[in-house]
Amino acid sequence: MIDKIIPSVASAVQDIGDGSTILVSGFGGAGLPIYLLDALAEQGAKNLTIISNNAGNSGIGIAKLIGNGQVKKVVCSFPRQPESGAFDDLYRAGKIELELVPQGTLAERIRAGGAGIGGFYTPTGYGTELAIGKDTRVIDGVNHIFETAIKTDYALIKADKGDRWGNLTYHRTGRNFGPIMATAARCTIAQVNQVVELGALDPETIVTPGIFVKRVVLVGGKS
Repeated sequence: MIDKIIPSVASAVQDIGDGSTILVSGFGGAGLPIYLLDALAEQGAKNLTIISNNAGNSGIGIAKLIGNGQVKKVVCSFPRQPESGAFDDLYRAGKIELELVPQGTLAERIRAGGAGIGGFYTPTGYGTELAIGKDTRVIDGVNHIFETAIKTDYALIKADKGDRWGNLTYHRTGRNFGPIMATAARCTIAQVNQVVELGALDPETIVTPGIFVKRVVLVGGKS
């Protein structure tokens, strides 16, 4: 019997090792898997590469991991947020790496990783420092740069409902990066507000099929 329900957030992240690359869903606080991030902070894995929309704020979530010294590199679109002091200080001191990626490019790089595509050409970033060292091509008279796909060891995402097969639904804007991140990781771990019986989810409402999810943990709370 397939049962991907994990009894606790601690056990859900216990095997995340030093040096892991991790996708983290969320747009601001919406869709941020805060319980999984807190468990990872407690677990203590170090030298992590975190790929997310931002570098966290207010000392919680990703910012907590950064403040703990657990993160060696951040790949994101918006590294500076209100009260993002931990990242700012470490970056200025040269103690953390940053790869800045335009938001649309970040989403497409993750989607490409999940689709098994090596990369894609985009005009975004051409002629800027973001294009340094990247292959370029003129397509239909427009200059493009080549961006590589993102594939990771883990994805930590937040969903609304899940079943024991790992099928997931999301609550409104809590959906954001979660669905594409789930496809691009070797192991996707989802915290959910509600676990439902198999068959209770309308197939037309399932956004992330269970084939992309390895672990589901019930935490409760708002999306």
